[in-house]
Amino acid sequence: MKRHLLIIISILFSVYTLSAQINPSMDYSKPRKYEIVEVVANGLEYLDEGAVIAITGISKGDRIDIPGDDIAYAIKKMWRQGLFADIIVKYEIVEEGKIKLILELTELPRLTRYTFEGIKKSKVSEVSDELSLVKGRILTDASVKNAELNIVKYFKGKGYLNVEVNSTQKPDNLVGNGVQLIFNIDKKNKVKVADLYIVGNEAFGDRRLKGRLKNTNERLRFTLFEDIVSRALHSKPKHWFQFIAKQDSVGLNRALDYFGEHVNVNFFKSSKLVKEDYEEDKKSLIDFYNSKGYRDAEITYDSIFKEGQDIAVEIGVDEGQKYYFRDINWTGNFKYNDEVLSSVLNISKGDVYNLEKINRKLNYDPTGNDISSIYMDNGYLFFNVTPVEVNVEQDSIDLELRVYEGAQATINKVTINGNTRTNDHVVLRELRTIPGEKFSRKKLIRTQRELSQLGYFNPETVNPTPVPNPSDGTVDINWELEEVSNDQIQLSGGWGGFIGFVGSLGVTFNNFSLNNFLDFGNWDPLPVGDGQVLSLQFQANGRQYQSYNFSFTEPWLGGKKPNALTVGGSYSYQGDFVNFRDPRSGISGSFRIFRGFVSLSRRLKWPDNYFTLANSLEYSRYTLNNSQRLGFQLGCTDCEANNINFKTTIARNSVDNPIYPRSGSNVSLAVSLTPPYSLLNNKNYDELSFEESINFLEFNKWMFDASFFNQIVGDLVVNTRANFGIISSYGDKVGVGPFERFILGGSGLAGQGFILGSDIIALRGYEDNSLRPTEFVRSFENGTVNNRQISGGTIYNKFVMELRYPISLNPSATIFVLGFGEAGNTWTDFSQYNPYDLKRSAGVGARIFMPAFGTIGIDWGYGFDNAPGTNRPSGGQIHFTIGNQQR
Repeated sequence: MKRHLLIIISILFSVYTLSAQINPSMDYSKPRKYEIVEVVANGLEYLDEGAVIAITGISKGDRIDIPGDDIAYAIKKMWRQGLFADIIVKYEIVEEGKIKLILELTELPRLTRYTFEGIKKSKVSEVSDELSLVKGRILTDASVKNAELNIVKYFKGKGYLNVEVNSTQKPDNLVGNGVQLIFNIDKKNKVKVADLYIVGNEAFGDRRLKGRLKNTNERLRFTLFEDIVSRALHSKPKHWFQFIAKQDSVGLNRALDYFGEHVNVNFFKSSKLVKEDYEEDKKSLIDFYNSKGYRDAEITYDSIFKEGQDIAVEIGVDEGQKYYFRDINWTGNFKYNDEVLSSVLNISKGDVYNLEKINRKLNYDPTGNDISSIYMDNGYLFFNVTPVEVNVEQDSIDLELRVYEGAQATINKVTINGNTRTNDHVVLRELRTIPGEKFSRKKLIRTQRELSQLGYFNPETVNPTPVPNPSDGTVDINWELEEVSNDQIQLSGGWGGFIGFVGSLGVTFNNFSLNNFLDFGNWDPLPVGDGQVLSLQFQANGRQYQSYNFSFTEPWLGGKKPNALTVGGSYSYQGDFVNFRDPRSGISGSFRIFRGFVSLSRRLKWPDNYFTLANSLEYSRYTLNNSQRLGFQLGCTDCEANNINFKTTIARNSVDNPIYPRSGSNVSLAVSLTPPYSLLNNKNYDELSFEESINFLEFNKWMFDASFFNQIVGDLVVNTRANFGIISSYGDKVGVGPFERFILGGSGLAGQGFILGSDIIALRGYEDNSLRPTEFVRSFENGTVNNRQISGGTIYNKFVMELRYPISLNPSATIFVLGFGEAGNTWTDFSQYNPYDLKRSAGVGARIFMPAFGTIGIDWGYGFDNAPGTNRPSGGQIHFTIGNQQR
């Protein structure tokens, strides 16, 4: 209204001025038509004059009334464009009945840049993202105000409810009509919820209800917390797992109950108040009451008021009456009878009325045990069920569950989009949603998991979109995929003191295509698209250590069944250097290992289709020369051993995401068997030297690994792992040889020692390879019996618990942090085995997964026990890891 008034005043003032100065004889009380002979626009710097004149709608040759509405309409149109700070219309009489129209214009300034005062530089990028300002565009009052409001909204969302934002404009001398916009931000102190009051509750205590307000928390207080900590510290059971078992059965549960009733602590949420979260919390509070039978519960009022420098929140509730289920009846069900559906529903007469449970058991239960699942897994895509309260009497409710089964849906078309590098047949062979088959939600979810596990696509965005066609009883399924690069390159190096430079180079192509090897147009940088895996690795530590590794995997041998064929080999060399303690000796030592293998694995359908069975045949040759110079304890200094073994592995993997799993498990049992030479030949091993007895190794080796993932809340996940291993001989003639034994400690990598021919097991909080027991074995030499010293265990146990939380789930850089507790040990034989004698540790760590480099981790662990050969706890240790380690 003010702008319109200004326009009218401007027009009247302009007309009056012109009549007084240009043509005093013009009578403005009598409108008269004039012909426009020319229209000009003055004052323009950036705008095109012709475009501006076109906006007015007045052009040369037009006849307009002066005074009249044409000029007023022209000014209105120009104001609506939001381009001008001032508009003045003038005209001069050229001759009788003809005039020249003159537009005196002042353009609005253009934004050249904007800055922030009052906030840290680290926050500038985040705040800028909240603005819709574009440099180079016209700066209007509305755009400035919107920017200020967006900044206020951003900081209020962070808990700064009293934030003040104002802006100033400063001319930019480098640009004629440019201005700099400066936002002055005064965040003030963060406003927190000092106290949270709940009024009207009788059935549940304040603390229990406050626990339902996940995002609206009181300021953290440690009332009575010291008492709980004191109880824990004064309980000193002998072994860590005895403590867990004891506390889990009695003490810990009581402490947690006590803690939950008396202390309101949420370590993952702050006490700031955010409006959207607060509204969601109020809904959550009512949902909690509804789940406990209080069907009529409601919030009667809520109030937010100042309490000192902070605020307090008061919520009034009316709990209403508690209700129970009475009669539950089914209607409209033909495929499944009432008994079957009721057993899945699992609600009995007299149970507390729980609408949330009803909806969960009818529509979606995370366990898959719900009514909707059993119908949709059998093709009933159009199924729905509606719970209806047919009778409410006193505290009892009769429920009728009205089922519409519909027709079974058949899959019509299946399409895939987004696979820019991966060939269609690689995706299609993983699909369990096949055209012509009945629709199954279970198969849809399973296919989603299989595609996520491939590693070629972003697992967070693998998205199936069913498109039902009720008219013909079919459904089309479209898979939206987001291709990510998963080829990996490993390049690292460092200085190893007297050892010299340590270097590693490796490349893994996870989507290799052997068929396109000669098609150079499909190289990126090697041929891709067929899902094959090619891995080449080289490690070197000067002349002391070198290792070459090669492997190739075809996951679908023959292209019809998921039978994976893997072939590979490696050559490792350690030694061939002058003894560093005595360089003048000129004596060198070496240890060489050659290994080749072929493996064939296939997916099983029983006990369920998460199982796989893999069989491999491997040959390894170990050659030692003056090995005592390398510091090894393998029982011999100059010897050669051959290892021919058959390995079979049965595994079940149901994890939902290979990078950051939230649910599922990975369990495997692997057995390696060599031929029982001592049972087949007639040699007297008591008369053989140690070197002769290990010429062909014989052993049976059993490895069990189990890893379980459970989602606690949100993306917070607990991972529990257990690992066992044992290696033994077939009889008493020959014992376990010096190779393939277990060594624990550190990150699980071989480290600078480059331990060869052993299984290296991680145990954080202890130095690399520090848990390495030794034993003496009997050997017959030159008519006498000697003992040879061998290091490494034949039995090991390990237990791990990790609490994981993601920082970023972006496929280009997945990052999560973790806290862990673990324990493990290794022994040389059963006579020494003691499952209670475990080396314990705890600590924190972080993992980052980048497609080009794989998973890189860092951990800090504190070892609570002493390693062999020491008399004090291991203490704090830092560990670096590469790759996803199974053990």
